[in-house]
Amino acid sequence: MLTCKEATRLTSEAQDRDLAMMETLGLELHLMICSGCRRYREQMDFLHQACQHHPVRPAPDEKKSP
Repeated sequence: MLTCKEATRLTSEAQDRDLAMMETLGLELHLMICSGCRRYREQMDFLHQACQHHPVRPAPDEKKSP
């Protein structure tokens, strides 16, 4: 069984890569019993979707000190 620390790490990694079958299985089992980690995944999904819908704007040029 995964710890919450491992589950949150895998939840974050799942945003960037496909998890291996055993990683996915372990994560899903953990999420079935842990409401805190389920909530974390919901928050990560929300942030991921929000970032995809709002393009990154370039930073304004900063004045350089002499």
